[in-house]
Amino acid sequence: MAETTWRVDRLATVATRADAPRHSALVRVTHWLTTLCFLALLVSGLEIVVSHPRFYWGETGNVLTPALFSLPIPASRATVPTGYGYVLPDQNGWSRYLHFEAAWVLVLTGALYVLWGAASGHFGKHLLPEARDRSAQALSRALAQHLRFARPVAADAGSYNLVQRLTYLLVIFVLFPFVIWTGLAMSPAFVAAVPSTVTLLGGRQSARTLHFLVSISLVAFLLVHVAMVWFAGFGTRVMAMITGAPAPAKGPE
Repeated sequence: MAETTWRVDRLATVATRADAPRHSALVRVTHWLTTLCFLALLVSGLEIVVSHPRFYWGETGNVLTPALFSLPIPASRATVPTGYGYVLPDQNGWSRYLHFEAAWVLVLTGALYVLWGAASGHFGKHLLPEARDRSAQALSRALAQHLRFARPVAADAGSYNLVQRLTYLLVIFVLFPFVIWTGLAMSPAFVAAVPSTVTLLGGRQSARTLHFLVSISLVAFLLVHVAMVWFAGFGTRVMAMITGAPAPAKGPE
């Protein structure tokens, strides 16, 4: 009975807010800036990795040092042993420049989003799990529904579900800050000013390895995010993020 009453209240709320923007202007702008920066970082990061597709742990690492792990791809430098009889074109110059510029745009965009989200109550209203969802049982139900690829009911179509909320919180407040930290730990100028940036990670090569692993996690999130948007209705969801128009609520199908 209580569940039915809650659903009715949610349906009434959705109906009364039918004309309200699904996403605010600042959320939309920072979303697309983050998307562009992330794609630039991904392309340039791949080119940087190709120059030396070997990863180490500690402070130093080179071709004479045993690698923690290596990527099974050819390199763009003949001095890097990869097992291939050829090298790829060296794009290390422009890729490092683009990586640096895109990273700082992303940092400033993220800082603006976090400051606005904290000041406006966006995180509490839209990302922080509701009190009734803060339990292992609620999480297990949400995961089961997610794994079944169940479409949201009409009352839930205009808000993030529990799995989405937890994932976004993880990405915004854990993965992105950590990828920024590990990136700064590879900057000689920044490390000279704040040595603990790299010492806490175990060394510059450790920072590079962690930076790569966190980047892979963010790419995995991106792929799942795009897949779920496609499943939920790619056109309407993308238009909602462009124009702010509320996506039409859909019931179970």
